[in-house]
Amino acid sequence: MTAAPAATLRSSPRFAVEPALLPWCGLAVLAALCLLLKTDFPWLVTFPKEWTLPMAAYLNAVTDAVVAVVQPAFRALSALLDAPMRGVRVALAWLPWPAVMLATTALAVKSSGGRLAIFAMLALAYIILAGYWPQSMNTLALVLLAVPISTVLGFLLGVLGYAFPRLRPALLGLLDLMQTVPAFAYLIPLLLLFGFGPVVGLIASAIYATPPMVRNTMLGLDRVPAAISEAGLMSGCTRRQQFWQVEVPTALPQLLVGFNQTTMAALSMVIVAAIIGGFEDIGWEVLSSMRKAEFGQSILSGLVIALLAILIDRLTIGFAREPATGPTPAMQWMTQRRLVMSLAAAFALAVVIHLAAPDATLLPDTALRTQMGPVNQWLLGLVRDYAWFFDGVRNAVLYCLLLPMRIGISGAAAPAIWGFALSPSVVTGYCVLVLVAAGLLLHRFGWRAGLAALAAGFILYTGFLDLPWPVFILAFALLAGQVSGVRLGIFALVGFALILVNGLWPQLVQSLYLCTVAVLLCLLVGGALGVWAAHSDRVSRILKPICDALQTMPQFVFLIPALMFFKVGEFTALIAIMLYAIVPPIRYVEHGLRHVRADVVEAVEQMGATRTQTLLQAKLPLALPVVMLGLNQTIMAALSMLAIAALVGTRDLGQAVYVALGKADAGMGLIAGLSIAFLAILADRLIQAAVARSAAA
Repeated sequence: MTAAPAATLRSSPRFAVEPALLPWCGLAVLAALCLLLKTDFPWLVTFPKEWTLPMAAYLNAVTDAVVAVVQPAFRALSALLDAPMRGVRVALAWLPWPAVMLATTALAVKSSGGRLAIFAMLALAYIILAGYWPQSMNTLALVLLAVPISTVLGFLLGVLGYAFPRLRPALLGLLDLMQTVPAFAYLIPLLLLFGFGPVVGLIASAIYATPPMVRNTMLGLDRVPAAISEAGLMSGCTRRQQFWQVEVPTALPQLLVGFNQTTMAALSMVIVAAIIGGFEDIGWEVLSSMRKAEFGQSILSGLVIALLAILIDRLTIGFAREPATGPTPAMQWMTQRRLVMSLAAAFALAVVIHLAAPDATLLPDTALRTQMGPVNQWLLGLVRDYAWFFDGVRNAVLYCLLLPMRIGISGAAAPAIWGFALSPSVVTGYCVLVLVAAGLLLHRFGWRAGLAALAAGFILYTGFLDLPWPVFILAFALLAGQVSGVRLGIFALVGFALILVNGLWPQLVQSLYLCTVAVLLCLLVGGALGVWAAHSDRVSRILKPICDALQTMPQFVFLIPALMFFKVGEFTALIAIMLYAIVPPIRYVEHGLRHVRADVVEAVEQMGATRTQTLLQAKLPLALPVVMLGLNQTIMAALSMLAIAALVGTRDLGQAVYVALGKADAGMGLIAGLSIAFLAILADRLIQAAVARSAAA
């Protein structure tokens, strides 16, 4: 292929100077100046403490004044909620496990058939043999109370957003905050208002679990076909009759999906609730065994939470959605009447057992949890004997990836780390390499790709910690403004500026660095697995239950294997974040590739394209909107893990939230939590705008 004439290149739109490029050129000049002047003006990198504003102190003053006035009312509400919670715990403790197993099996058959019923029996049998039956019932009591509160509140807010469209933007903003602010952040005001105890965990779980129900309620009501609504009006229904007898029944499948997600969100909060609840539930067992480094008990109790989560997920989603292949014979056999009879038989069995043996627990005298001493010793011995391997993996990732991203090549290139110093010739060679890469991308993909290469080279050289904050803030504001408009640009500018003046810039940079590395690795590994699963049904079947388990496990559980093998530190936090955030790229990449139009793929293959060319030049570009949604979910999952990863020694915004919780510093906790929420909302809006522009193009 011959080279194009120079005149053609100059007239090509790819090389034309676009107005959008000019601000970036100015920003590049500013970045070069900051890099040259940062030694003489260190405030360009490190924001001076004397410039910070005491906003946390002001918030604490306001909080103390408000709490002093409203605390009696909230303490009364806490006492009011304490009675039903005790009642549910007593009722579940009264039910013997055979009755619970019979009722759960009947519900499983009605929900999804015989396979789920077998899984339910095996899961409950494991809980019994492991010795966590009372703790599991206490956890179930919290979920059974939190879910109705969240469901009713979420339904009412969803109906409000559906009936009054003008309120929807404010409502969606509130939901974004509720879903992105770490739970630790709003635990502080809850503790001040309600005190310490199980009720605070119940309220925290209910708040965290409300947004899914709100979103699904609005979605379900919005999707009611106009023909059905018109049929209701033509039948003479009043507005109330049309809503309750036409629209709500039509939206019921989506409402049940919201109920499923609300239940899972409440269950994922059990360990966070245990931190402030302090009662004997399965979350407390996981937390206490982790604190004692009893990894055997940690794995046992963590598996209990995972099994409960998967079982509840399958039960609720089975009632929400019809199977793709239609009802199974077992589901057809379990009619509504037989289900009621089975539940009545379970209750009768409970009564008979208590009458026959009032003091019998029917639980094994020796459970697995009491016999984990040898397992703990074996695990500790395994970690000790193979410490050279785990330390090698950790050090390799630390020195070859984490350190260059955190402190840059300028900080990591030292004889003590890499064996050489960063001489002027090395710096020159690095700059030439970055410029060549940017030029190649500019020629192949346009100025945006070349600019991205320059930005990546700049960040890799300085590291996240030495990024000049004026360049960073202006770059994000400019990016947001060009992608989504002036409003998002101002939002980015104001948000980063508030984080800066509150003295949280180092924690912000640490959060971005850790999340960036985790997201990149998740996209690399998860994307590769998603591509493999899209082209292999066997791999897809193997990955599906693994992804289901990872998606339903509470966040704390991911710390157990990471902490056991790699101890505390950034690498352990990275592993935990990746385990939680790797599912979206796997699922979205597979879904996007499997749903590419078959006629397009056939046309590309008939033109003689290889499988690699078909994948890279046809399937992935067509699946890009779906893949971008997976990137969105990956970023949100990584940010949501920051507060959890703070337990293993990170120094990011999550650590600021956790430290504030320990000090009961409501002001700093809210500011740090809102900072994480700001990052999540900004990333969400940027990616949504990019997907919309890609679809429009």
